[in-house]
Amino acid sequence: MTTYKHTQIGYLMLIVLLVVLVLFVWMQITARAEPPSYYSGTNFAITAIMALILFILASFTTLTTSIDENYLRIKFGYVIFRKKFSASEIVSTAQVKNHWYYGWDIRLWFWPRMWIFNVSVFDAVEIRMKNGKIYRIGTDEPEKLETAIKQVIS
Repeated sequence: MTTYKHTQIGYLMLIVLLVVLVLFVWMQITARAEPPSYYSGTNFAITAIMALILFILASFTTLTTSIDENYLRIKFGYVIFRKKFSASEIVSTAQVKNHWYYGWDIRLWFWPRMWIFNVSVFDAVEIRMKNGKIYRIGTDEPEKLETAIKQVIS
């Protein structure tokens, strides 16, 4: 039974995705206006790379956080990137504010050493694990997320 579930939409990532999509469409249209070259195989490769970039960007447009009796789970977009934390391994939790330069998506930050999972806002909940690792989960509902984690780990 899930005690908490919330999906946050990263509007900035949606705008970036749209801008990149428009750029790629414009590049394809202008490339087709050029006379064909001997290297037509590279056109396919470039199109495939563009599609891969759009696919990866689209996967970071939402962040879903869910908690049940045993696990805290987070997943980006359509579940390419996900992480699961055992509730029994979480030592503490606290509401924090991320600096703007921490960025969005999945980041390893070196000082302080922690992993950051974020799609848009500066609010986050920091969890500390028994092994000493620190994780920050971005959320637009920091109070609700922190309360749900504390209920599960107590």
